[in-house]
Amino acid sequence: MTSLVLCYLGLGSNVNDRPGMIARATVCLASRGDIVIRKLSRFYLTRPWGEQDQEDFVNAAAEVETHLSPLGLLEAAKAVERGLGRRPTYKWGPREIDIDILFYGAEVVKREDLRIPHPRLRERAFVLVPLAEIAPDLVDPETGVSMAAYLEEIEKGGDTRWTSPTI
Repeated sequence: MTSLVLCYLGLGSNVNDRPGMIARATVCLASRGDIVIRKLSRFYLTRPWGEQDQEDFVNAAAEVETHLSPLGLLEAAKAVERGLGRRPTYKWGPREIDIDILFYGAEVVKREDLRIPHPRLRERAFVLVPLAEIAPDLVDPETGVSMAAYLEEIEKGGDTRWTSPTI
C-alpha cells in the first residue's frame, strides 16, 4: 500500500445548484474511504474562462490525503463527476461538476492523460484564490513558487474573473 500523500483538488460547477454540487462532490470523494478531505476553501463565484456565454462558476479547492496513485485519484475524481451527472460538453463549456488534480504531493506527472501540477493553475485566479486560502505556502514543485506568490502576480495583472466568497 502506498503511503498517504497530501494532494490538492480544484472543484467547480456552473449548472443548477452550484454550491450544492461542490458540497456533494466532497461528500462523495470522502465517502469512498480512500480519500480524506483535510481542508475545504470557501466557495467563490467566478466568471467563466474561455466560453463567456454561460452561467458563472462556483469554485473551491480541497486539501486531501490519499493512498491512491495519481491515476487512481484521477479515476476517483472522474467517477464522482460521472456519479453526479456530469455530461460531456464542449471545451470550456458548462459543467455540473469539474474536479481537477492540482497537486499530488511534490510529484510532477507528465502524461497525455494527466498533468500534475495542473498545467494552467498558475494563470487562473479561480484556482489560485481558493487554493491560496487553504495552502498559501504550498510550493509548486516545478518552479519553487508559492501559491501566495502566484496569486499576487495574477492580482497585479488584473485578473478579475473572481469575486469575494459566495459562502
